[in-house]
Amino acid sequence: MLIAFFFTLRNYGLKVSITELLDLLNALKQQVVFADIDAFYHLSRLCLVKDETQYDKFDRAFTEYFTGVAEVDIAASIPPEWLVPSILKQLTDEERAKLQALGGLDKLLEQFQQRLAEQQKKHSGGNKWIGTGGTSPFGAYGFNPEGIRIGQQGSGARRAVKVWDKREFKDLDTDTELNNRSIKLALKQLRKFARTGAETELDLPTTIQATSAQAGWLDLHFIRERHNAIKLLVLFDVGGSMDDHIVQCQQLFAAVKSEFKHLAFYYFHNCVYEAVWQNNKRRHNELISVNDIIHTYGSDYKLILVGDATMGPYEIEYPGGSVEHWNPEPGKVWMQRLLSHYPKAVWLNPQPEPYWPHYHSISIMQRLMENRMYPLTLNGINQAIKTLVG
Repeated sequence: MLIAFFFTLRNYGLKVSITELLDLLNALKQQVVFADIDAFYHLSRLCLVKDETQYDKFDRAFTEYFTGVAEVDIAASIPPEWLVPSILKQLTDEERAKLQALGGLDKLLEQFQQRLAEQQKKHSGGNKWIGTGGTSPFGAYGFNPEGIRIGQQGSGARRAVKVWDKREFKDLDTDTELNNRSIKLALKQLRKFARTGAETELDLPTTIQATSAQAGWLDLHFIRERHNAIKLLVLFDVGGSMDDHIVQCQQLFAAVKSEFKHLAFYYFHNCVYEAVWQNNKRRHNELISVNDIIHTYGSDYKLILVGDATMGPYEIEYPGGSVEHWNPEPGKVWMQRLLSHYPKAVWLNPQPEPYWPHYHSISIMQRLMENRMYPLTLNGINQAIKTLVG
């Protein structure tokens, strides 16, 4: 049972094990869900997927297995104006009772394909065509005992047997760029840093279990009060081409700032030179020497540089190459000093990785970083963290 579904998931790259499949089969045996495709979807995802970043792969595999197509974007083939409600019928209970279902999902899909091929314009309030506000089994904002819902915001009568709307979790893939929804996943990746602490926090579940086992005699158990012991130094590139990535960097900054107790952060432009700053409004008169940073923060700090590394090669390789000031020494000299002092260092690049070969400056920076440059995506952050703690 569900063996083909299991192999479909594996074909999409999900690391599903036999144990997890058996868990799902056992849940079905216990009738946790019954005759409800939506409930089965959520149950199977709960049993088979252990990482939120794999939800999109699961969704595509689920779609292929249960509908027989690899990619379904039905809503995209229907003009949007067809799905904008103009009238909404109010049916009586008697009228609802008279409506008949077409007779199963196969029949629904067959009729839907036929309507899609024949229909030429918008319909509202009808009982046949793809439209809104009627009793047709196809469309939005209507009522039918068994239909296909398309383009509707939220559920209505909860009678749809198939919902074809725009998928909302594609950006949870590990190769996606960070955004408002995926920043929480980035936080989970950042939490892979080691934590230490004294045994001062009450382990409530174990205490309850131990106390119950002793017929009510209190048996206290403690666990470590976990604090993040990692020391982190973050340098953010700001201005110029980085303006295109400001939202991603702000979100990453917020994630790091809320997670790490020992955190120092500064800003630079394009390449690190002899000085950085911490306040953009006073960046020209409140500069902080990079030598001072090296002497202030020990080599036990882990260094993260965030920037697109998109600049003229001379900004890295030549004295006076900076676009903002005359730098007595090349940027690569200062980069080498930083990397020599901080052996655990990575560079996170918000520029999409396929673009990297088109920029000579990125190649130069990658060599300086000894290929420890990663894309500013969930997967990239995960790889960077493995490098920092490895």
